[in-house]
Amino acid sequence: MIKKEVTFRHINNIAIPALLASIAEPLLSSTDAAVVGNLDANATEALAAVGIVGAFLSMLIWVLGQTRSAISAIISQHVGANRLVNVANLPAQAIFFNLLLSLIVLGGTAIFIKPIFELLNAQGKVLDYCIAYYQIRVWGFPLTLFTFAIFGIFRGLQNTTRPMIIAITGAVVNIGLDFLLVYGVEGVLPGMHIEGAAWASLIAQFIMAILAYILLKSKTEISLQLHFPIHPDIKKLAIMSLNLFVRTLALNIAFILAVRVATDLGKEVIAAHTIAINLWLFSAFFLDGYASAGNIIGGKLYGAQDFNSLRILGKRCLNYGLMMACLLLVIGIISYESLGRIFSNQPDVLTIFNSFFFLVLLSLPINAVAFIYDGIFKGLGKMGFLRNVLLAATFLGFLPVLYISQYFGLGIYGIWLAFLVWMLFRSVALFLKFNLLIKEKSIQDVEKLNQNI
Repeated sequence: MIKKEVTFRHINNIAIPALLASIAEPLLSSTDAAVVGNLDANATEALAAVGIVGAFLSMLIWVLGQTRSAISAIISQHVGANRLVNVANLPAQAIFFNLLLSLIVLGGTAIFIKPIFELLNAQGKVLDYCIAYYQIRVWGFPLTLFTFAIFGIFRGLQNTTRPMIIAITGAVVNIGLDFLLVYGVEGVLPGMHIEGAAWASLIAQFIMAILAYILLKSKTEISLQLHFPIHPDIKKLAIMSLNLFVRTLALNIAFILAVRVATDLGKEVIAAHTIAINLWLFSAFFLDGYASAGNIIGGKLYGAQDFNSLRILGKRCLNYGLMMACLLLVIGIISYESLGRIFSNQPDVLTIFNSFFFLVLLSLPINAVAFIYDGIFKGLGKMGFLRNVLLAATFLGFLPVLYISQYFGLGIYGIWLAFLVWMLFRSVALFLKFNLLIKEKSIQDVEKLNQNI
């Protein structure tokens, strides 16, 4: 008899809310890009600035936001082992130290704003827009980390509906405020250009943080009141977070260097790359629904030592993820000429984007495999392996292809070929390791059974 945790209904009860929440998260940056990219004045420069700042902020959030995955893994494993009471004080301590670190990073980057964006090849008006946009948006950084940590708590408790409510609320607020603050209301509110987009995102992040706190306090027994001494599992969480920290640094090296190379190729190229990376991330977070199901349910099954159900879960999440990727691929092919126009009305930008968008579409099924198994391994707490895979994929796959392709003058095509190789490396490594792990555990189970006989 198949356990409830790996049925189609249960997986989708976890995956669909997670999917909707995951879509809502990148909408904050994508909406900013779409709105400023259609401005009447300096739209290309504004779109380029949003892309550059978005890449840098994403790096900071992804690097320091890994506590979410670590908290989720620990809590879900304790749920599976029926020991949830043992980690009641852990989340508050984790969030406290994470927020403290975020304030230190925020203060450090605020001092070096101009050199940071000059290092990413931003110049002239693009640089001015980067600074103006970042100076406002950066204050949402601690708010986002706080919200992400609470998402991790909810996911560990096998609940993705509440993160979905929070994320969709933030996305709706952000979209409404983007149009209101960027374009303004004639005779009532003057348009604020790119600064309006930054304020829209900041206000949305603040509302999400408040809503996350209210739902956690009212719907769970988890307290955010800080208690000492330090919880015994804080060391385990710190090691997981450190491994994910290094992993995410490697991931963001790829994104940041891609932005740097694209910026060096011209403002039209970085604007086109910004459109592509927003669509790529949108699809990635869309596929993340089933990765989240693998993460959340996989952690619980691992805590319960139910490896047969874990094998079935991996297979089913992969199949559902590939079906979703193929659906996105078909939509992308049908909408090939129109998707870029959501973000920009500049003919030069759209011509460049349309010339390489097929590479983004080709990556979708490959991404599905990588994301599904990445989520499962996070649930299992195998952060060290995920770290090693990302380091190898980045330094042995992405970077050589990126710079060799630029040497041969492939331009934006080389950047996206590097992304294809990067994701292929990750998907193959994770697929093989998961199946090897299940095989090893199955052999161990048989040996234990024989010993008992």
